[in-house]
Amino acid sequence: MRPNSFPADSDKFHDECGVFGIFGHDDASAHTILGLHALQHRGQEASGIVAFDGKRFNIHRALGHVADSFNTESVVQRLKGNAAIGHNRYSTTGETLLRNVQPLYADLASGGVALAHNGNLTNSFQLRRELENRGSIFQSTTDSEVIIHLIATSLRNSLVDRLIDSLNQINGAYSIVALFDNALMGVRDPYGVRPLVLGQLDGALILASETCALDIIGAEFVRDIEPGELVVINENGVTSYQPFANKPRRFCIFEYIYFSRPDSISEGVSVYEARKRIGMELARESGVDADVIIPVPDSGVPAAIGYSAESGIPFELGIIRNHYVGRTFIEPTDQIRHLGVKLKHNANRAQIEGKRVVLVDDSIVRGTTSIKIVNMVREAGASEVHMRIASPPTSHSCFYGVDTPTREKLLAASRGVDTMAEHIGVDSLAFVSLDGLYRAMGEQSRNTESPQFCDACFTGDYPITLTDHDGGSDRIQLSLLAESA
Repeated sequence: MRPNSFPADSDKFHDECGVFGIFGHDDASAHTILGLHALQHRGQEASGIVAFDGKRFNIHRALGHVADSFNTESVVQRLKGNAAIGHNRYSTTGETLLRNVQPLYADLASGGVALAHNGNLTNSFQLRRELENRGSIFQSTTDSEVIIHLIATSLRNSLVDRLIDSLNQINGAYSIVALFDNALMGVRDPYGVRPLVLGQLDGALILASETCALDIIGAEFVRDIEPGELVVINENGVTSYQPFANKPRRFCIFEYIYFSRPDSISEGVSVYEARKRIGMELARESGVDADVIIPVPDSGVPAAIGYSAESGIPFELGIIRNHYVGRTFIEPTDQIRHLGVKLKHNANRAQIEGKRVVLVDDSIVRGTTSIKIVNMVREAGASEVHMRIASPPTSHSCFYGVDTPTREKLLAASRGVDTMAEHIGVDSLAFVSLDGLYRAMGEQSRNTESPQFCDACFTGDYPITLTDHDGGSDRIQLSLLAESA
């Protein structure tokens, strides 16, 4: 992830990857394809699968959605094996290149290794420079390849020890699945910022970014992989290692606000119920006289339901989303560009005209989409438009595997709430408070000395050292050339 790579036609944060792995199933690749379908929301620009058939690694990687890349029987037939890993990618800087599509694969002296990574290494540039000076030749521009080179150059004996040796050299937030000749391995960073779960199906063991990937194949959820835990899955079952010093748990709170699918269970919490509770807390903190609660689809829906339940104001689908539109086309004129938002959203006039409307959304990033949505609702005849946001103001960039704009492009970084309201064009604007967000998550308040989640995008409190970022502007600019996982 590199903050200044944020796409010009987007006004949402993007989690950058979904990972899936399965060991011990005859239909490993078919199940991996289905798992990637369920994780499509975590990365829409490329996907790949590596399978192992006992003799060789079989690979298929492609640009585009899972349905487009793995839609023929011949592709599945080529991915033979009873073990496989898969990856969905959301690209960062520049164009999406096939050489950056994961899983990455390499032949090492000890055998083959395939690796898929969700997150971001915060010292990848420093490590890459050191490895290149020692003779490593990189084939991609992704920070994930650093891990493979560290494994390859490790002087430890066993694969587990070599992986642990490599992990102890990296900083960052990550969940990784890796496939070796005789084992599937999964690991989370010591703070547990990015998610990873363990499941089982017909005796096969599964690793996935979210539980919704288990649901789609009828697998049973076993447990979350713990922060800092490395699991090795082979014919003997699961072996757990704790190779890191204990760190405070700092799971990404934005997983509950936006990233995860609402039907997933994350760290023991229903994402859907969490979003409803945030909406209820938002209504308690910033209620307003209104006639209708309208979500900005789709991510604002659960919070709007919670807001409606707490406030007693009716919930209606006042904005209809077109689910068959990808990125907005390149518009030739300003007039047509102005209409671009209607490709994705259209006002349901019957539910809006003459009414005092509360729009509920999950976040405001740059505010560009919010302006268009508010204008659209006013044009549909709303007498008042109020906006309520189910997260605190996002005022800092993320360096832990989430694609965000640079800080100066974040609306909340330079404007107060009243100024933001004027900029967006609403009658009132309110965000859930930081403590309110924590209350919705079952905490009394945010523990300022030891926060229960990673909330750096709201607070600037970065729990993991930003080595590349803090190393100087020359390092930052060079680092920005790389595309993360």
